[in-house]
Amino acid sequence: MLEKKLENIIKKNRHLIKEGHVADYIPALSKVDPNYIGISISDIDGNIYKAGDYNTKFTIQSISKIIGLMLALKDNGEDYYFSKVGCEPTDEPFNTLYKMDLKNQKPANPMINSGAIITTSLIKGNKEEKFNRIIEFIRLIAENPGITYNEEVYLSEKYTGDKNRAIAYLMKSKGLLEGEVEDILDTYFKQCSIEVTAVDLAKIGLFIARRCPLDLEGRIENERMAAIVTAIMTTCGMYDFSGQYAATVGIPSKSGVGGGILATIPNKLGIGVFSPALDKFGNSIAGYGIMKDLSRELNLNIF
Repeated sequence: MLEKKLENIIKKNRHLIKEGHVADYIPALSKVDPNYIGISISDIDGNIYKAGDYNTKFTIQSISKIIGLMLALKDNGEDYYFSKVGCEPTDEPFNTLYKMDLKNQKPANPMINSGAIITTSLIKGNKEEKFNRIIEFIRLIAENPGITYNEEVYLSEKYTGDKNRAIAYLMKSKGLLEGEVEDILDTYFKQCSIEVTAVDLAKIGLFIARRCPLDLEGRIENERMAAIVTAIMTTCGMYDFSGQYAATVGIPSKSGVGGGILATIPNKLGIGVFSPALDKFGNSIAGYGIMKDLSRELNLNIF
């Protein structure tokens, strides 16, 4: 019954694809077929529901910022982490840098690129160890040991990532970023190129919904980490569209320019959506329509 409902929601929102565009500022992403569209839901009882292109691989992009945030919180603790990165929403685009050039202020939150780059720098280990920890953590919580990264997308992001490079060097010049800039960026570009499916995203969302139930040593309790991550997804996860998304969908979510949306509802379920055509904010345009319908038809709005 639920999978039939998901199929109907896909049909209802498929027309939105033609109103969006794939992320062509990353050359490798410009090759993605914009007509993919898929959904997966994983609930607290272990049931998995899916429809459409739920098993199609795509790059995780900014959804990886959630993974980095969890590891950085575990490694550093809440107080130290938030001394480096804020937790406030912003009305600026995700790749903004101009406010940091006005004064020595830390990035507004971990979901914009500047905050995410600092977050990656705070994950313990050298360049190789950081990335290995990120991808192994994703494999673990998505219950998919086959997850890997797309080398073409990684190299494409690395060779065209001048804006991120500018952000990182600006933060370095102001004493906000510690470590070797190019090593940190290399890890950041690679983490964004990790390939997942809508099913993987739903399972990651369920992991957060279950309050991160892993026996991981660290400087923050799992329950507290889950609360922080869920709150930041709610206020900052959809870029400078987060406020309107919260008002219309009401589900903690994080998007990526690969077309994915990861959503979580505490103690209930995780959701993964994939449709690569984006709106002007960098969010999946059909994915937003799907999330609105899911919220309304399944009564998922947490507010």
